Amino acid sequence: MPYRTDDRLELALRASNEGIWDWNITTDEIHYSGRILRFLGRRREEMPNLFRAVDLIHEDDRDYFIKRLREILQPGVDDLLAVEPRIRVAKGEGDWHWFRIRGVVVRDTEGQAVRMAGSMIDITARKLAEQELLEERHLMRLLIDNVPLNIYFKDRDSKFTLVNKSMAKWNGFGSPGDVIGKSDHDLFREDHADEALRDEQQILDTGEPILGYIEKETTSKGAEAWVLTTKMPLVDRVGEIIGTFGVSSDVTELVRTQQSLAETAAALQQRNDEMEEELALAREVQQALLPHEYPVVPSGSKGGGRLQFGHRYIPISGLAGDFFEVFPIGDHAAGLFICDVMGHGVRSAIIVSMLRGLAERIHQVATDPGEFLGQLNSGLTAILLEAEMTMFATAFLAVIDLESGELRYASAGHPAPVIRSEEGTSVLPMGGRGKGAALGLFSTADYETHTLKLSLVKQLMLFTDGIIEVENREGEAFLQNRLVQAVSEEECVGVEALLDRVLERVLSFTESERFDDDVCLLAVEIS
Repeated sequence: MPYRTDDRLELALRASNEGIWDWNITTDEIHYSGRILRFLGRRREEMPNLFRAVDLIHEDDRDYFIKRLREILQPGVDDLLAVEPRIRVAKGEGDWHWFRIRGVVVRDTEGQAVRMAGSMIDITARKLAEQELLEERHLMRLLIDNVPLNIYFKDRDSKFTLVNKSMAKWNGFGSPGDVIGKSDHDLFREDHADEALRDEQQILDTGEPILGYIEKETTSKGAEAWVLTTKMPLVDRVGEIIGTFGVSSDVTELVRTQQSLAETAAALQQRNDEMEEELALAREVQQALLPHEYPVVPSGSKGGGRLQFGHRYIPISGLAGDFFEVFPIGDHAAGLFICDVMGHGVRSAIIVSMLRGLAERIHQVATDPGEFLGQLNSGLTAILLEAEMTMFATAFLAVIDLESGELRYASAGHPAPVIRSEEGTSVLPMGGRGKGAALGLFSTADYETHTLKLSLVKQLMLFTDGIIEVENREGEAFLQNRLVQAVSEEECVGVEALLDRVLERVLSFTESERFDDDVCLLAVEIS
């Protein structure tokens, strides 16, 4: 049996999820289909005439709704009603839902509206999606117009389709719209525009971006600038490349600074090379001043005398702050002097030179180590005060006197040496006032001379603190107790074997085979 026309209409409305309404304007009666009642969450007997009870319309949409309704009811105007107001529904807390309302006016012979009928559907989901999309577009536009970057989009003909405010201003335009439809040939010199066109054509052909490269831009008027640029393929929703887009930032000052720095670096390199030559000469002089021959004590004796000397000197930089001397005192005594100047480099090397000169002048008083260090301190303090410098040095002087059978020694803040005797290995005792003050700090400092019977000494090793301050991977320092243990492990024949074993133990402890400070070892064996 064929469908009637009204049956087909009912099926079509049901498929479209729309409800229908019919308003008899003459009697002011209105009919709603069940679907509309379900949309609004109301029973038929409580459902008011929507076109009269306009308080159900959201206040932001109400004026337009009333205005449009009045217009369409006037004679001689358009017969189609099309509005999308928010209407309060009775479900839940009385939420507002968007509805699309469509209607057609039926007029009498005089053109007066007597009836209006139409459809209605809930479009809240669509409206919310549209609002979210508009908000996203607003935020995106807000972002690209306010970031300090030049952003642009181009079609496949390399013509601008969208630019941000920064891009327009960068190229001398009043607004982004002034750039739309133009190409690089309208903005830049031909050579730069041709190069940009080749880049964009390559992106269109390969789909591969060009990331983070610095290019030089030259305007048609000859102005030059440098920008850090990234160019990407512009792909539509189905994956087709429809153009290109890019981001660039002004790095002109950075490039110019780099160029200036490169020129400065070249000049500095030349100056550094000259200074390195001078420092190399200073190193050679400093190394040349180290003892290369030891005194024979007693003087004139054959076979090298009764004292066997040895040393290890390991500077960590070109100019070291550690130094030592071994010098004769009369025919039957020798002085072993070791010094550690604060810091490294040129300043320390200058203090080393001063101390060497001062020590050379007062060798005659070295028979008394305390007096020797006192005069050395007075001279250094006076020089530093005159030069307005703050520096200091630690030092130790040991005098081996074969004639008197004594070891006399004094310290200026320096670690006590390690002594090996028939009874074992220990740190040289520093009784009384102990180590004393470092050189260069107090002009009136006194230094006490200590004495030990030479018969108690087989080997004596002086050192600077670089040997005991090395650390292992756990940050633990080697310290003086391990140095004593290294000396005492087994008796070494000769000081060379002793010094080699000590260095081997220290480097094995550090596991890095390097020192963080200058290292100086000075040893003597008494036969």
